[in-house]
Amino acid sequence: MNDGPLIVQSDKTLLLEVDHEQAVDCRKAIAPFAELERSPEHIHTYRLTPLGLWNARAAGHDAEQVVDTLLTYSRYAVPHALLVDVAETMDRYGRLRLDKHPTHGLVLASTDRPVFEEVLRAKKVQGMIGERIDDLTVVVHPSQRGNLKQALLKLGWPAEDYAGYVDGEAHAIELAEDGWHLRDYQRDAVESFWHGGSGVVVLPCVAGKTIVGAAAMATAKATTLILVTNTVSARQWRDELLRRTSLTDEEIGEYSGAKKEVRPVTIATYQVMTTRRKGVYSHLELLDARDWGLIVYDEVHLLPAPIFRMTADLQARRRIGLTATLIREDGREGDVFSLIGPKRYDAPWKDIESQGWIAPADCVEVRVTLPEGERLAYATAEPEERYRLAACTASKTRLVEEIVAKHEGEPTLVIGQYLDQLDEIGAALDAPVIKGETPVKERERLFQAFRTGEEKLLVVSKVANFSVDLPSASVAVQVSGSFGSRQEEAQRLGRLLRPKTDGRSARFYTIVTRDTVDAEFAQHRQRFLAEQGYAYSITDAADL
Repeated sequence: MNDGPLIVQSDKTLLLEVDHEQAVDCRKAIAPFAELERSPEHIHTYRLTPLGLWNARAAGHDAEQVVDTLLTYSRYAVPHALLVDVAETMDRYGRLRLDKHPTHGLVLASTDRPVFEEVLRAKKVQGMIGERIDDLTVVVHPSQRGNLKQALLKLGWPAEDYAGYVDGEAHAIELAEDGWHLRDYQRDAVESFWHGGSGVVVLPCVAGKTIVGAAAMATAKATTLILVTNTVSARQWRDELLRRTSLTDEEIGEYSGAKKEVRPVTIATYQVMTTRRKGVYSHLELLDARDWGLIVYDEVHLLPAPIFRMTADLQARRRIGLTATLIREDGREGDVFSLIGPKRYDAPWKDIESQGWIAPADCVEVRVTLPEGERLAYATAEPEERYRLAACTASKTRLVEEIVAKHEGEPTLVIGQYLDQLDEIGAALDAPVIKGETPVKERERLFQAFRTGEEKLLVVSKVANFSVDLPSASVAVQVSGSFGSRQEEAQRLGRLLRPKTDGRSARFYTIVTRDTVDAEFAQHRQRFLAEQGYAYSITDAADL
């Protein structure tokens, strides 16, 4: 027995003692392969899952490294059966592979005859495969490349895809490195993606994911389709590409509700791509409008379900997903793995902070109590109404006024879910409110005014969660959120992490109503903060 910070249990849970002197090193070591489940004050609970281990394997970690990490940091003897299970689970990745056969085209091949026989007899793969070539090879219908990978993952035998990619239509794209250059981690991310062919790059919100996308485009030198969350994001991508690459305005098209331009580099919104008319996705022809050499999925953790179905048919195209977190609230991480590709690169937020590329952040949970009258209304409300009642208590509005006054003059965002609450806060603070119904031009004007310092305070709904570049923000006050969404927590914290010219830390406040579902959801969201190594303090509103 040693005095390590980790307790490894036979049910595949890992208990990390947060206050241990080796806790930070241990968290970094287990982060590539273990998923954080719970993060109360003293003991954090992680879990080993097949998908987590396969993602680690795809990112270049092997079973020996995982086992060595567990043995190094575990306080007690690690259950032998668990070590065997880790090795066997990781060994499942790669026993099946999709490949190009010189005469038969796309094939599924194996190094393990019993496994091969097992999957060929599974109902899930019937109809996706053709004639048997030999004992360890079978023809695959090219149109089923994505569907087969999904099916094999569900069977517990993820296939490595070596079938290659079409180059697509060539288009000259160079990085314009005038006065700037790729950071080491950005270069590593692009190289890892390109070597793997397709996959996901995980980086903090302000670590330059757009630049990684631009560098991938400059590597591919081909026509590119970029899928983004909204029109504001589309225009920010356009501006960044014009600034960072050799592309001209005429070479970049916007395909959104407002415009339908198809150019060598086309930026389309998820919303327009998933619009249906009479049950038909009328904009899917964009996928065939050009011979795309690269498809970029921004905020890959938010891909709508129809985009997965489209992506299943795009397996011959190189694909890169960009995100701050692989967590999906709908549990479809397996579809990201099989259809976009496995995680190719993941830079922990704290590592990039230590290099000076993102600002340090102080995270504070401030607890308020429902007044007596509101407590009774909460207690007698229907379950689906309780979160709104807890999240929108007037006590929060008063507390927001106190926090904003405390940070007067600092660029501050107040962020929430419920529009009537945001309108009330906006009126109390005499601050502009940005929400879904705010016209895109007005949003862009207000965001620009905030960037220049003309506006010091904005009240924003979840429209500001994604791909909105607000580098000057140094304080955020979160009053309500999408229930327990960790991905939303990632995006909101990311709004603050641009390095400050004076070296200050960012401040991220979450106001939580105690003894309600608001507190339960807050604990779930905070798992993301703990995952990234951020400590957060808890204080009472009266002590702020």
